[in-house]
Amino acid sequence: MKRYEKFADDIAELIRSGVLAAGQRVPSVRYASQTHGISPSTVFQAYYLLERRGLIRARPRSGYFVNDTFSLAGLGDRAPEPDLRPAVAAQVSESTEVDVSELVFSVLESIKNPDTVPFGSAFPSPALFPLQRLARSLSSATRDMDPRMVVSDLSPGNPSLRRQIALRYMVAGQMLPMEELLITNGALEALNLCLQAVTEPGDLVAIEAPAFYACLQVLERLKLKAVEIPVHPQHGIDLVVLEQALQRYPIKACWSMTSFQNPTGATVPEARKRDLVELLRKHEVPLIEDDVYAELYYGQHAPKPAKAFDTEGLVLHCGSFAKSLAPGYRVGWVAAGRYAQKVERLKLMTSLCASMPAQAAIADYLQHGGYDRHLRKLRHSLEDQQRAMLGAIARYFPAQTRVSQPSGGYFLWVELPETVDSLKVFQAGLAQGISIAPGPMFSPTRRFKPFIRLNYGTPWNDTCERAMEMLGKIIRSMMGADAGRRS
Repeated sequence: MKRYEKFADDIAELIRSGVLAAGQRVPSVRYASQTHGISPSTVFQAYYLLERRGLIRARPRSGYFVNDTFSLAGLGDRAPEPDLRPAVAAQVSESTEVDVSELVFSVLESIKNPDTVPFGSAFPSPALFPLQRLARSLSSATRDMDPRMVVSDLSPGNPSLRRQIALRYMVAGQMLPMEELLITNGALEALNLCLQAVTEPGDLVAIEAPAFYACLQVLERLKLKAVEIPVHPQHGIDLVVLEQALQRYPIKACWSMTSFQNPTGATVPEARKRDLVELLRKHEVPLIEDDVYAELYYGQHAPKPAKAFDTEGLVLHCGSFAKSLAPGYRVGWVAAGRYAQKVERLKLMTSLCASMPAQAAIADYLQHGGYDRHLRKLRHSLEDQQRAMLGAIARYFPAQTRVSQPSGGYFLWVELPETVDSLKVFQAGLAQGISIAPGPMFSPTRRFKPFIRLNYGTPWNDTCERAMEMLGKIIRSMMGADAGRRS
């Protein structure tokens, strides 16, 4: 047994015996290191292991604390506190051929009907966006557009838009040369191009588990193999397991959502983002950072991306306006580091350029439309809607339910009782006009059967409330006769 495992077992025994009570702070890293005669890195490894076991959790700038026993029982209308255990065993998985498209397509098909409650959607409600103001920007920008832009603004894209994006990086503390920026047809094209730039068919890619289903579809299309790395629902990708995978497999790229991960909502703490970049740098593995929810944070400050700690151009940072401003305009970008030229050439070989009117419209809006004012309103709405959905889960779902409570984005990752099959919940819900995203669509190996992802990006109303009540009834009906409604 390794020293960190022995120390972790000692702390676990103190928790089980009640010496360390729920909510109590565990010894600080420095104190534990000095008292037990072990290195700080050994203490950190032990605490990460205890986190993965669901026994402790970190609080920003406060240290590590023993988890409270989490249950929805007795919560009433209060929003549950996040205490979701890691959803995947903390070990390296074998590389896996990816084949999830049929399941994904069936879920996407389910949200096309406007009468369906879109809890399974990947998008927030269009009602949250300034579409009329964007239309004015589109009209103004296209009226003044120089016809020569058809040629001059092929990849890398509209210079005014790239300048506005570079300014937003600068305001966030990152000096990013415009030459590194490429405008794409949404973030998904950016992510596709990045993966093509750094891999060949048959290569291995480290991905998150659970992972955004579009990531799985991209790997499937490019004939790449996935190595699943578990995601902690509070701290994101597991760096210990990632390091083991990098040592064991010839991994050519790592794809990660480091902030408000889809589906779990997890955000990698800043120090661990720095560690992630350094770990991948040591192994010369590029990081494809999917950061499409970056603007949808609920606190005072946006979390820094891993790109902020990249000194060697190994991080390809992908963003989009689809989730924060302009759904349907399909305008994204990538800051591609040392791979910028290769990504640009791949873009020219595939789709030439993103829509020029859409690029010009968003550039005009960013300059004149009050983007930051819109974002403040959007974040406030999403946070309110999260509280409403958490309250509904507390009222209607079984007491054994566990749920995340992310600090941004618009998804909840919900762990149902282990006997519940989320694919059957999906089918039964759809029959009642309710769409959800079942857990198996987020894994190439179809894990996460008792999990569902719920989208709270729709303004809360009576229809949403009734849909949650119906989902609760469906779930309880699948638990057997003993699973009555929580009193």
